[in-house]
Amino acid sequence: MWSSLSAAIRCRGEIVLNVASSGIASLLLPGGRTAHSRFKIPINVTKDSFCWIKQGSSLAELIVRTRLIIWDEAPMMHKHCFEALDRTLPDLMHCSNQRNSDLLFGGIAVVFCGDFRQILPVIPKGSRQDVVNDIGDGVAGDCTDGFGKVVIPRDLLLECTTGPLQCIVSLTYPTFGQNVEDSSYLENRAILAPTLEVVEMVNQYMMSHNCSQEHTYLSADSVVGSDSRPGLFEEVHKPELLNGVRCSGLPNHELHLKIGILVMLLRNIDHDSGLCNGTRLIITRLGSHVLEAKVLAGRCAWDLVLLPRLSLSSSDLRLPFKFQR
Repeated sequence: MWSSLSAAIRCRGEIVLNVASSGIASLLLPGGRTAHSRFKIPINVTKDSFCWIKQGSSLAELIVRTRLIIWDEAPMMHKHCFEALDRTLPDLMHCSNQRNSDLLFGGIAVVFCGDFRQILPVIPKGSRQDVVNDIGDGVAGDCTDGFGKVVIPRDLLLECTTGPLQCIVSLTYPTFGQNVEDSSYLENRAILAPTLEVVEMVNQYMMSHNCSQEHTYLSADSVVGSDSRPGLFEEVHKPELLNGVRCSGLPNHELHLKIGILVMLLRNIDHDSGLCNGTRLIITRLGSHVLEAKVLAGRCAWDLVLLPRLSLSSSDLRLPFKFQR
């Protein structure tokens, strides 16, 4: 539907900006980009944030000429992201029409879409009310029984006679042993886990069925020093301590890989090549500093790509220090 709407407006010579909350979803939209990338929304957004768009820049000129903005996966975004865009667009549109400074989103039509039953923004240590407050009015649905407990249909519950992990894998991949090297069999299946510990358990169990030689890659961790007292954090936080840090958005210090296993990117590398956060690939070759892999889905499906070593920084606010891996 969004592709048809975009094509109908663009065929009249008008501009449509397609954005999504995640990189993998933006690949499904014609000319799609992530909302943070397109509108320069700060990563750590607050209630007073603005988009980093300068007046007179090429991006500002593009937005001024835009007729429609389609924002997919809107329920996954924090409401401060929408508010930051709403503060920025009137200032940009003021140069073309002064009345636009008083209109919502500067007078540009914005379509918010997505599955309103999918996962909501993650609020660290936040209550249910905190989540409702941070996504805005009209977005939060109610899937509880009236007492704050989530109701799960009985037909979705598993009756495990053996270990729960083996039960989940056997139901998700009924013939995994016979199709462990069939990428088309693995393409449309995935196991979602609630915590990083469960993710590691699932990964180890799945890798144990792959008979290829295992390669272990070690990270180089270092603390981001303070400008006022350089060298202070390096003395306190030794590499051994940093190697044991496990947080969302970063791979572990030890990364175990085999040829033929599935991996998922955690960062946007090259959007035009389909390499963004959430892209699933299958490993085809393991090098010392570069991995060769095949993209599993999207417009770049079955393309061979090279994945280099990257320097990643932690964005977990619960850590008392910043470090890069």
